[in-house]
Parts: sequence; structure tokens; C-alpha cells
Amino acid sequence: MNIPFLDNWRKRHDGTRGAGLAAAVEVDPEGVAELLAECELLRVRVGQRGLELDDTPASLTALDQLPPRWRDDPEELPWLGNDAGLYLGTVLVRNVPGAAWHIWPSGQPVVRLPSGREIDVVEAGLDWAITGSPELSQVYAESAEG
Repeated sequence: MNIPFLDNWRKRHDGTRGAGLAAAVEVDPEGVAELLAECELLRVRVGQRGLELDDTPASLTALDQLPPRWRDDPEELPWLGNDAGLYLGTVLVRNVPGAAWHIWPSGQPVVRLPSGREIDVVEAGLDWAITGSPELSQVYAESAEG
């Protein structure tokens, strides 16, 4: 997975490359969480529609209510879906006690819940962007339950 903003993190940390994103989560989990929370494309696009993302579960519900105009741009669609998934993960990490980012060996960021269950938020975000289902608020609610 290509995560362009990881280069920004590397620059702020003396350009060290280590073992990639998984090593970065071990060394600086808050810094990686901050980078994953950027979701710049999503924040810009929804901001153009008057919605400010405040990293709360209510903002996921508001996202679910937007007309899916992003589907009109097939080149932007996967990037927006990726950002939607990272945003979902950010809301989970910031609002579900004990939830944290974890990186699979493939480099895929997921959210690990206190129960040990892992949520592939990027996949959920892509599904949401492409088909509208499952809703981001639904994924959050099911994840936050237990």
C-alpha cells in the first residue's frame, strides 16, 4: 500500500527508514496515528460540502449521509475510499478505549480492538466509497460494542 504521507514522517525523524510503517508504530505510535488521521483528500472533499470532520462517531454518520459524488471520478475513488477507511480507524482509535493502530506484515494498517479483533478499516472505507455499504457509522458501532 502506498502511503505518501509516511515520507513526511520519515523526514521529521531524520529520514530513517527502518522496517517501514510497522516499525514506526512501535517507535512512535502517536506520530503514526497523527499521520494516519490526516486523510487530506477526504477532509478537503467533505469540507467543500460544508462538513468538518471532528474525529467523532457523529461525523461518521454525517459522512454516511453525503451524496456519493466521489463515485463520478474513478481515479479519485480509491484514494477517497482509502482516506475514508483511515478516518474510520482514527475515530475508532480516538473514541474506543484500548483501540490502537496495528500494521499487518503486508503493510496494511488495521485497528486492533481491546478484544484482539482487528478491523481492516481501509477495506471498509473502500467498500463504503464504492458501494455505500457498510456505512462507516455501522462499522464503528459494531466495532465499539465489544
